[in-house]
Amino acid sequence: MTGTNMLNSKFFSILALISILFLSACANLGPASLKGERNNYNVAVQRTNDEQLLLNLVRLKYRDTPFFLEVSSVASQFTMKSDATVNAELPDTGLNIFKFGGGASYQERPTVTYSPLQGDKFIKRVLSPVPLKTISLLYHSGWSVERILRLCLQKMGTHQNAPGASGPTPEHPPQFEGFVQVIKLFRVMQTKGVLEVALDSSQGRSGIVLQIADEAKDWPEVRKLSGYLGTAPGHTRYVLSNNKTTNEPGHIQIVTRSLLGIMFYLSQAVESPESHRKSGKVTITRHKSGEEFDWKKVTGDLLRVHSQYLIPDTASVAVYYRDHWFYVDDSNLSSKSTFSLLAQIFALQAGNIKDVSPMLTLPIGG
Repeated sequence: MTGTNMLNSKFFSILALISILFLSACANLGPASLKGERNNYNVAVQRTNDEQLLLNLVRLKYRDTPFFLEVSSVASQFTMKSDATVNAELPDTGLNIFKFGGGASYQERPTVTYSPLQGDKFIKRVLSPVPLKTISLLYHSGWSVERILRLCLQKMGTHQNAPGASGPTPEHPPQFEGFVQVIKLFRVMQTKGVLEVALDSSQGRSGIVLQIADEAKDWPEVRKLSGYLGTAPGHTRYVLSNNKTTNEPGHIQIVTRSLLGIMFYLSQAVESPESHRKSGKVTITRHKSGEEFDWKKVTGDLLRVHSQYLIPDTASVAVYYRDHWFYVDDSNLSSKSTFSLLAQIFALQAGNIKDVSPMLTLPIGG
């Protein structure tokens, strides 16, 4: 075989080897990219959803207009590039010297499509009272009866749960103490395993039945609950209804909040910077004496949203707004639970609404 034939043979052998390696890389690119990128997109969408929810709570604190964008789709394209070089030299010595090289790279080009949540269907759902079946569903999914009812109810019988907080921050302190005491007693029953919650549609009325086990009827907590709700000592069955109540013992009329009302209520947990308070950017609730009312008495054990000028180091979720950082501390488990519950209520109330609103498609790849 001549030197030229040997050169050609080795040249094509090298090209074949590079081609095999290239095709092998292409075959593995899809599964490898899916394994790595799916989790990345999952985390990114979840984080931005939380940030959007927090941002709108802060907006409501400042009486700014809330706005929501939904991630409609995430598409990604992968482009792979490769190159190969082979050089051959035939010196006078007769030796064949080959120099070859190559490289491969791939580039990801993700595209995200956003849809604004607006229109009459969305607004109606945001402004409509939370249905009783939603409250029952949340309870049976494992949430605390106290956390659910404090968010979703603004009145139970004669006990008010800061109804003025279902809108912009009121100027005068709310009534809430009696309501909180009642709900905490129901929570005691739940933690001790003697409380059952069910929907009731008997006699054409819809309601939620809170049934305490007979074994607990003589407990001091149950007797205390009877005193708060105006029933005979040891009463164990309570029916909460949006309709006008009958004279039956234990039937209590309630008023549920809307999704927007829940968000306004939780916006009272946003701690605005002192400079914003002094400049009148937020409403300061005051007693008749002029003393400032502390909203942590109402929402402090449910949710706390801190604010500071510098980027927080211990935030589970944080947003930058009006030249400050607002965040939920990662170690505040109660706040994180309330925030998670709010996200679930939002998903249930807002629903999967298809609207003809314009979509915003953004390529975010390099």
